[in-house]
Amino acid sequence: MSSARLVDRRPEIDPADLVAAMVPPPRFDAVRFETYLPNPEEPSQAAAVEAGQAFCGRVLVGPPRKSWIGGLFGGKPAVVAKPGLYLDGGFGVGKTHLLASVWHAVPGPKAYGTFVELTHLVGALGFAGAVRSLSGHRLLAIDEFELDDPGDTTMVTRLLQELTSAGVFVTATSNTLPDKLGEGRFAAEEFLREIQAMSAKFTVVRVDGPDYRHRGLPPAPDPVAPSELDALAAARPGSTVDDFGDLCAHLATLHPSRYGRLLDGVSAVHLRGLHAVPDQDVALRVVVLADRMYDRAIPVVVSGQPLSELFTAEMLRGGYRKKYLRAVSRLVALSRDSAAADR
Repeated sequence: MSSARLVDRRPEIDPADLVAAMVPPPRFDAVRFETYLPNPEEPSQAAAVEAGQAFCGRVLVGPPRKSWIGGLFGGKPAVVAKPGLYLDGGFGVGKTHLLASVWHAVPGPKAYGTFVELTHLVGALGFAGAVRSLSGHRLLAIDEFELDDPGDTTMVTRLLQELTSAGVFVTATSNTLPDKLGEGRFAAEEFLREIQAMSAKFTVVRVDGPDYRHRGLPPAPDPVAPSELDALAAARPGSTVDDFGDLCAHLATLHPSRYGRLLDGVSAVHLRGLHAVPDQDVALRVVVLADRMYDRAIPVVVSGQPLSELFTAEMLRGGYRKKYLRAVSRLVALSRDSAAADR
């Protein structure tokens, strides 16, 4: 009996279910501040835990208010605290763990999603509909925050303005400081006012350190032979087997917000004939798929080229370098998970 294929799936998402589905993915169901293990050699990590806990305390108190005491004596009113917490740092330092910990520590209503899922929500509900759906929330948590084009920049600036004005707190993770968003991807300097207005809403907390996924671990497992790939998939119920090129073509037919649903019920992903992606559009889709596989802790097995060769040297020099490196880091970790399970 042949294994199932991802390319045969066309998941659909009812717009009415989008907000209700905005919760942390399975990998982060049980994480809390107490389960985050700061690297003792990186003091910023312990400091980030404290900052996250303090931010939760502010959320519980309520939206930031202006103090008019100073105005009574001739001074200007001062905002007590910013409505946003922005966790900036490299991949593999536990930012998503901290983001999910904030979400778990705050009572609802609340929403959690990736930046891609947030932009899709706006596309599905319309801008006004998205504002109505989220403005009654206490917290919005955004993972993998990034600005890839001018449309995102304008939309997100307006959305965060509307939500924070309604009293919603926002916490986000990113590999890029908020005032540097979009650099190397589009003419970000033309949208400097929007980017600066958005970054002003966040208190930025830096999280430093090496990628914990590879701390003291051996390199990624070598690709397997095609015949071994099929045998491994057949031995694991719920597996899928796809030709890598066919899967890349299939991803182009789906909105990236559907990639998580594409993986529902999948126990392991097997990719035949892995090769370097041909262009940036394909590369960015593969990044989103890798993120959704990692969110769900789905092991991956490949034949063909090693996962380390998924993105070309030219791509790794471009504006999406951090995204590509994060994807490789996560895929390598998932390939180790598969190798360990098959021993």
